[in-house]
Amino acid sequence: MALSSSYTQAYGKLEEFFSKIRDGQAPPLFTNQLLKDLGFKSNNHRPYIAIMKALGFLSSDGKPTQRYSDYRDHSKSKLVMGEGLKEAYSDIFLIKENPTQADKSTIEGKFKSYHNVSDTVAKHMTSTFFALLALADLNGQLAATSDGSEKQEEAAESEIQNPVAPQISHLGTGLHYNIQIHLPATKDVEVYNAIFKSLKEHLY
Repeated sequence: MALSSSYTQAYGKLEEFFSKIRDGQAPPLFTNQLLKDLGFKSNNHRPYIAIMKALGFLSSDGKPTQRYSDYRDHSKSKLVMGEGLKEAYSDIFLIKENPTQADKSTIEGKFKSYHNVSDTVAKHMTSTFFALLALADLNGQLAATSDGSEKQEEAAESEIQNPVAPQISHLGTGLHYNIQIHLPATKDVEVYNAIFKSLKEHLY
């Protein structure tokens, strides 16, 4: 079970922040300086890094993960965010599979009791969660390609449906003969001429 304690008071900028993450290249290391370079210079923006770690976008030492890279694919960014939310806030999804604003007070109470925090902090945690939820698709499912098994299955199926014709190496058709001819002992040249004429007709 899990319930992330990471939150930001600048939750209203999370959509813009993750949009820039999606459209830019993954850095070797995500730092506070990079955060500033992206235009998020307030101290209230610094928790964005902790939030990304909680979602599995960054490793504990700030290096982008495969999930970070997957999020940059526009076609599945919402699914990736949904996957991260389900892991970081799994306790909330035990309460409600598809949380809505109508569940806000219940979720806020969960944050308050679980982390033993004040009402104000619990509200910020809840607002952070819902800001991220707006960027996610909870009902879709990502294809499992991390271990390459799906690609291998597709390749195997392709081979069955489209068998590859065996490659035959065509050797040259020239044959080399080593022929020994025992000529008769004769002084008649025509005998030799007949023999060589016959060889020429049958072997060339």
